[in-house]
Formats: sequence, C-alpha cells, structure tokens
Amino acid sequence: MKKLLPAIFSLLLIIAFIVYLFATSRPKEEPIERSTVYIASDSYTAMVYQEEDSMLYEYEALPRGTAVTSRNINVEINDGEYIFTQVELEDYIEGEEAPAVYYVEHSNLTANPGKVVQETIKYVRTPVTVYQNTEDSRIASFLKKGTELSIVGFSGLNPDGSVEMYQIDNPGSEGYVYAKYLADTQEDADQVYTQIAGIHSGREYSMELYGGSTDSLDWYPVAKPELSSGPMLQDARAMYITAYAAFPDNIDSYIDLAVASGANAMVVDIKDGALAYESEVALELSPTSYQYSALTIDQYRSSIDKIKDAGLYVIGRIVAFNDNLYAADHPEECIISDISDFLWPSAYSRDCWYYNVALAREAVKLFGFDEIQFDYVRFPETAYAMSDGGMTDFRNTYDEEKGEAIQNFCFYAADQIHKAGAYLSIDVFGECVYGYVTAYGQYWPAISNVVDAISGMPYTDHFGDTDTWTYPYTTIYEWAARAAVQQTEIRTPAIARTWITGYDTPYWDVTSIYENAELIDQARALYDSGLTGGFIPWNALSDMDKYLSYSGVWADQY
Repeated sequence: MKKLLPAIFSLLLIIAFIVYLFATSRPKEEPIERSTVYIASDSYTAMVYQEEDSMLYEYEALPRGTAVTSRNINVEINDGEYIFTQVELEDYIEGEEAPAVYYVEHSNLTANPGKVVQETIKYVRTPVTVYQNTEDSRIASFLKKGTELSIVGFSGLNPDGSVEMYQIDNPGSEGYVYAKYLADTQEDADQVYTQIAGIHSGREYSMELYGGSTDSLDWYPVAKPELSSGPMLQDARAMYITAYAAFPDNIDSYIDLAVASGANAMVVDIKDGALAYESEVALELSPTSYQYSALTIDQYRSSIDKIKDAGLYVIGRIVAFNDNLYAADHPEECIISDISDFLWPSAYSRDCWYYNVALAREAVKLFGFDEIQFDYVRFPETAYAMSDGGMTDFRNTYDEEKGEAIQNFCFYAADQIHKAGAYLSIDVFGECVYGYVTAYGQYWPAISNVVDAISGMPYTDHFGDTDTWTYPYTTIYEWAARAAVQQTEIRTPAIARTWITGYDTPYWDVTSIYENAELIDQARALYDSGLTGGFIPWNALSDMDKYLSYSGVWADQY
C-alpha cells in the first residue's frame, strides 16, 4: 500500500492539472454592464413586460420616476419598430418569485430623473394661476380655460407618477401651474362639469347686476384635504378677537371665558385695517400697513400660543380687498371710479392677491394657525353703480367677470394656504345664497365648491327695512334653508360655519338687546336647517360685557 501512495498522489496532481487547463481554456463570460435608469412616460405609468416562449407579455405598470437596473441589452421587436431594454426589478418586487429579467420599451427609460415626464402639451381645464416659482406664491400671470400649454419641465412627482406642477413656456406666461387643473386634450379642457354646471346655468337676477354669469364659473369638484397638522374642526363654536383684544394683557380673560363657556375655537384678527403684528411681508409690500401694526411679533405669538395651549382651534382672520392702508401704498392696484373716491384694492389685482396670501402664509409659519379666514373677498358695495354707467377702471387685466375673479382668488388662496399647512375659509354676504352672482362677485356655490369652510353673514338687521331682528330664529332659519339647498347643488361643499348677530339691533337705531335667548335662537336655526358647521357671534369690538351677556350660546345643545 505504501508503494501505491506516490502513484495515487501523482495521479491526483495530473487530474488537478487537467481540470485547471480545462477551466482556464474556456472562454471567459463577459460581465453584464448595469446602470440605474428611471421609468419615463407621457402618462403616470409605463408598462413592464416579461418574456415567455420568445414572446413579451404585460407584467406590471410602474409609476414614472421608479428607479430600475438596466442591463444595457436591447431587443428589437417587429424589425426594430419597438426596442425593449432588459431591466432587473428584484429590489422593486417583494415577496414573490419573479423572472430575473424584465423588459421595458427603450423610450420609457431615461438616465436623467429630470426627464421622466415626457408630455410636452397640456390644456387648461380650470383657469390657472401661473407662478413665478415653486417656493412661494408669487404670480407670473393667469391663463383661462382652454389655453394650450407648452410643457418644458415639472416640479414634484407623486408616488403614483402624477405631477404636482408643470413648468410652462408660453408667450408672456413662463412659470409653473398646478397639474390638477389641466387636461390632456383640447376637447377635455373645453368641457364643463355638466352634472353641476347644468344646475346653475342661466341663473340671474331680475336685472343686470354686472357680477357675471354662472356659466363662466368652474364646477369641477375640489377635494377637501386633511392636512398633516390635523383635521379641520367640523363644528366650530368660535369667539372673535380683535388685534387689540389679543394684547397679552387682555387675552387671558377671553380665553378663560371661551373655555368656561364651551367655545372650541377663536377667530383672531391678523389684518382688519391695521395689522395685528409687525409683519415682514407688510414691511416689504405695504410699509404703511407695517407702520400701524398693533403688536410686536413676540407679543402676538405669546397670545396665540396661549390660545393654542388652552386647546382652542385658532383661525386667523384677514380682511382682503377692503384695505385702505395697502391702497395708500398701491393706488395703481385700486379701482378708479367717478362713483366713489374711496380707494378699494381691486379683486382683479394679482399684486393684492399675492400680498394677502403671502401675509397668510407668513402667519401660519410664525404662529401655527389652524386656519386662515379671508373676509371682504369681493368688490365694493358700490360695484353695481360703478358698472352701470359709471366711468370706472376695475383693473381687469385678464378680462374676467367679477364672479370669475372671486372664484379664481379662492383657487389660488386654497392652494397656497394648504401648502403652508392650514385650512381656508371665506366670509360672504348673506345675499349670495339667493341664486345669482351678486354685483360684487360672490355666488355661494362657486365659493363653497373650492374652499374648506364658508361663513355667511346673515345678520338679522341686514335684510332690508323689514323688522327681521325681532324674530331671530325665523329670520336665520329662512336664510339658512336657502344656504342648505345651495350646499346640495355642488359635489364638494365647504363646511358652512356662520357669522351670527352678536350685537344689539338694528345697529342704526337699537330697539332689540341681543343676549342668550337671541343668540341661541340664531344658532338653533342654523342647526335645524342643516348647517351644522358651527357659528361665530359678530362682536366688532370684542366687547367683554357683550360676550358675558350671551355666553350660554357656545355650550347649548343644538
């Protein structure tokens, strides 16, 4: 046996050498070159295929922007009419046995993540604000329904492959527009939302009011968001606080009363004539407004923090277009008319739009408001006379009707305030529930369709010369029943949260003292009619004695 060992060892060496020669003599397999590429498409997704029996079959649609691994191997189909690239998706597909190699049409892949959106033309379905950039609310221009857009880029790709904003390059309109307001074809863009538009078509007052036609308004449903900051308060029983009531030395007594009385929200002035705080936005855009600021930023923050610490939902109120201080700085943005010499910033003015929305965004950022409420979102009360034979320049740059301009402002404000992290409410005159576009541009359904909350102002002494203030329940119920019908005439109505009369009436010659019974009657009328979004007593000076006189209204069961 010992003699055989050298022979066995020699044989093993020979075998090992032969194996080595065999292995080293085989041609080496070239490594597959791999690279990261991205799904690209002119729609939200692109199809991925798998191969079976030399045929390609649809496997799964992937959102554009999805990163995949390209094997850089192309396959021609139909004599090169279609070229597919091999890709690997192991990192994308989990928990299933899948082929190692998939196929994607070569034109649906790009190495540049900035090129995954391939559409080059879109059309305006709902009138759009064109933004200068994607960071703030600065306005470049405005484009009407049906406009063809040249797409040159995008900003913000959602997980499903949809785009947040498109970059456009139209003559005179370079900037960014929200994708949700666009359509793929001219035909789709020109269509109206007939199910709702048909309800409102042709509605008008018995005489021409010059507010515009209901047919010019947009009726596509606008989904109401739930923001990451928390849900919107569905039944807000709010107390109104002026800037001066919001002084740190004053605010505690209001908070104590609100909490003890069952209020769950406060509406606090940001701008009503004077500014509540020393706003940097105002310093830049309306230095006269800044000059008349009531509080420092730290003082105002202290009061807002106390309100939030008490568990109250906080709504910041901004008077939008009735602003004599902004008007003093920008007469070029104001209506010029021989009917009135009062300077009223035009609701057509995009500079005034921007000022008010920039102020709102700043307030949300600095103080954490849950909601922004715009008041005076309208043309002046004299708008009818200004239009009916008056020599008036409304500053109507984009050839809009008054009702269009008000609704278009609501679209703009909602987008920007939601982006800032707050909800949006709009105050409206009680008249706008009567089935026509008012002379000052308000029409309840057109506004309610867009914003998160709509706050009518059916004050019991605002219904003409008839004594309606003696019967607060009846007066408010009849109005609220109309508003409730208007709410059913759109797909996505806002919460209806109503201003009620919190002062003695009529204001020009008081005969009725409003206390608990009168306030409770108004609130009950709202809930009985179906308007269950809450209420805010209007107490212009935030008079504490007046609040104490009807403090039972907030906690009552309706």
